[in-house]
Amino acid sequence: MIARRLPFPALCAGGCAKKGEIVVDEGVGITAIRSKCPAVGVPDYTGDITTFRVPGDKTAANIDVVAAMTNVRVQCNEDEGAKVYATVSFDVLAKRTDTTAARQVSLPYFVTVLQGGSTVASKRVGTVMINFAAGQDRAQAKGAGSAYIDRAAATLPDDIRERITRKRKAGDTDAAVDPLADPQVRTAVARATFEMLVGFQLTNEQLSYNATR
Repeated sequence: MIARRLPFPALCAGGCAKKGEIVVDEGVGITAIRSKCPAVGVPDYTGDITTFRVPGDKTAANIDVVAAMTNVRVQCNEDEGAKVYATVSFDVLAKRTDTTAARQVSLPYFVTVLQGGSTVASKRVGTVMINFAAGQDRAQAKGAGSAYIDRAAATLPDDIRERITRKRKAGDTDAAVDPLADPQVRTAVARATFEMLVGFQLTNEQLSYNATR
């Protein structure tokens, strides 16, 4: 199980900023908006990376380069075609300890699409290049990734959508019941929900360092 800090706008009750796949504006019941675009986030402990000059020595005096992801953004086209196309972009802020000469540092990162919170639909690994000028201890670079999501897989079945958005009259036995309390509805929503995760491609040792420092 991957722990994540994610904005999760796939389904929201009450008012939403814009209209998506499901909209109910009248009557007593639920107002819901659902987008086929993935939520985006950075898995815990993968948003930064630390490298050391001498392997095995994780003291502060031995740190070589420290880098962190920031400004993670997603753009998505969900309006046409059999596939939903999403791109994620981010900045990498890096700092080094030895500023003697100009240096280029290569940092690997991943872009993973999860379906239903646990199933890996796709994964790509890329590299962001950090260029330090001579005498400078800080540098910045940009990274990006993309993925296609099957539109049909990201679309709720008609019967599930109807159960979520069906108008309910005051006094109905299920008027105050959250449709997502139904395991069948909850499972269908989860299955049609996709997340786009980006982070540094860490070794087990690097991941352990981030989790325990």
